[in-house]
Formats: sequence, C-alpha cells, structure tokens
Amino acid sequence: MKFGVVTFPGSNCDHDMIDSLRNDLGQEVIELWHKDKDLSAFSTEDCIVLPGGFSFGDYLRCGAIAKFSPMMQSVIEFANKGGRVIGVCNGFQVLCEAGLLPGVLLQNQHQQFICKNVYLKSENTTASLTKDVAGRPLMIPIAHGEGRYYADDATLDELFKNNQVLFRYCDEFGNIIETANHNGAIRNIAGICNKARNVFGMMPHPERATSLALGNTDGQLILQSLINNN
Repeated sequence: MKFGVVTFPGSNCDHDMIDSLRNDLGQEVIELWHKDKDLSAFSTEDCIVLPGGFSFGDYLRCGAIAKFSPMMQSVIEFANKGGRVIGVCNGFQVLCEAGLLPGVLLQNQHQQFICKNVYLKSENTTASLTKDVAGRPLMIPIAHGEGRYYADDATLDELFKNNQVLFRYCDEFGNIIETANHNGAIRNIAGICNKARNVFGMMPHPERATSLALGNTDGQLILQSLINNN
C-alpha cells in the first residue's frame, strides 16, 4: 500500500501525517499538491490522505473551498472506483463538503477550540480502519474548533444500521457517556465511513499518537489496522 498525502493552502498537519506514515510505520508516501490532478501512481489498493489544518483559512465553511481543488476532483474519482481515502480533522470536513461522507462538522458546543487527549472506541469490526482495534478505548489527540459531527435522524439511523460509525467518544474505561463528548458531537460520533467502507473520516488525530517519543502509540494501532487489512 502506498499513501498519498494532499497539501492544501492552510494545511498544517500534512507533515505530521507524512512523518507518521513514513518514519513510524515505514510506509511509502507520495506528497501531493492540491492544484495537481495526477493520481496515476496509485491503484485502488493504495490510500489517499486528506490531513488536518485550516484549508483555505476555513473561509465560508471548513473544507468548503478545498472541495473545488483540482486534486479533489481526482480524489472523488479515485474513491468512486474503490480507492481508499481517509480524512483527518479538516480532511474529514473536506470529505463531508465533497459529498463523499454524509453529515457535517459544526462549531464545538462551547464555541471554543479544543486541543487535548481524548478517548474513543470502535465497535466496528467490518471496516479496515477499525478491525484490529474494535472494543478497546484508545487515547488520541483532538485539535479543532469545528468538530461537532451532526446529521439528521434518518442519516444517523442509516449510519448505525449499516455499521458505518467508526469511532465514538468514550471515557478511559470505554464507556460512551456525555461527559466524554468534548465537542458535543451527536451520539458521541468521532468518525464514520461510507457504505462501501473505502472512505473514512475522523476528527481525532491518529498521526499525533504514533511515536514512542511522544509517549503514545495508540494512533499507530489505527493506521496499522488500515495497512494490515488492505
């Protein structure tokens, strides 16, 4: 599996992701610029990553301008052919704006930027991103001002029915409770996937938890699950 990491104007977690994949996980990484279109170096066995940051300054809405970048048109085509795409934080917002994932990311419920370690848990054993980590609480950093996932009731019911919810915020013991839901996301949702299970979005940053030097490698488990279940 090769990884392509897209950089938009305003991305600030692209090199975090590149370093994590290349140096902590030993994966081949190709750096991609948002104005380019060429994904010919990638097959559907590979993965395109939309990293965190503030693409285009978060003007209009987070991710609303980035979805018009030439590279995003290629990413949409790549995903529609079955290629894997993962969006983290701002990348998740871009995927929702581009229509590759349902729902929207709204301003945090207390209208404050949050940067801290939180816990999340997956009960999803069908998606490659979560197969190897389902059932255990993971400590993963968040850093966002607009990370409150929202969708209407019909969409939420469909997400749960189709097992598309990847991660939910929980406490350190794995209990999915309101006090562990720091941004107010509906039903504690921290990450989802599409019906085909090849497009993944999550607000927490697994790439910031893959190094022993940082004292946390729980994020490595998430990214390694994607690699192992290719």
